[in-house]
Amino acid sequence: MARFVVEWVFGTNRDERLAVRPAHREWAAEQAKQGVLLAGGPWANDTGAQVVFEAADRAELEKIMATDPYADTNVIVETRIREWNVVAGAWIAG
Repeated sequence: MARFVVEWVFGTNRDERLAVRPAHREWAAEQAKQGVLLAGGPWANDTGAQVVFEAADRAELEKIMATDPYADTNVIVETRIREWNVVAGAWIAG
């Protein structure tokens, strides 16, 4: 399994995002329960969010993200995905 850091940049349509947010957070909770979403949350200034996922590969990650209720709206204007090699920290078994 690979780990990915995803940064979402929110658009200016805040009201639409807030309307969809409960469904998005329910989706996120389910992904966390399944062990796919490791951590995530919005930036303090509410301009975007950072999320850490675990998936077999980028193609699988993109399929997972496509099921997010935010994906069917225009609330995310930019997505940056980076595969991340974690070498230190609490997530490292040892």
